[in-house]
Amino acid sequence: MRKKDDEKEKSIKDAVIKLILKEGFQGTSISKIAKEAGVSPATVYIYYDNKEAMLHDIYIEYSEEVFEYLLNKVNNVIDGKQLIEIIVKEYYTYIKKNGEIFHFVEQFSSCPALASGCSERTGIKNLNNLLTDMKEKKVFKDFRNDNLIAIIFSPVKYIAINQCIGEEEQVELLKEMIRIIQAALIVN
Repeated sequence: MRKKDDEKEKSIKDAVIKLILKEGFQGTSISKIAKEAGVSPATVYIYYDNKEAMLHDIYIEYSEEVFEYLLNKVNNVIDGKQLIEIIVKEYYTYIKKNGEIFHFVEQFSSCPALASGCSERTGIKNLNNLLTDMKEKKVFKDFRNDNLIAIIFSPVKYIAINQCIGEEEQVELLKEMIRIIQAALIVN
């Protein structure tokens, strides 16, 4: 059996994301992925059994990545206002720096086959634990975690992907959104 190569695997993942965003799942074949990645189709099969498994594995990896990125940024932060500010700014930054990955994950986040077992995933579980901890410490109001996540993340996503708003305006909207979220969630 041939040895796996991290750079080839990264090239394959990049090709999958680029082609799926451009041509959709049905329009993307293993041979197109291989060509885009600069490898042979046989090399693709070293890493993934089939196209469905490939999509699933890449989706899981990148959907977890955003949570890992954010949770690393807020490690040991216990001040609610600061926590919200960091999460909002860093989520915005992640979307801007990882646009293709973000859009790939977003595109498939509503797919039942890929979204199953969400609560078992490490990232969302750790985020829920953080939110629960903040509620138990009476830092955040006692809203359901799904609502807290929606209140924190949805407005940021809207601001970050809205192409009708210039970057300077996005930054101003983000500052205002941080104050709105803090006012809505922080226990006085």
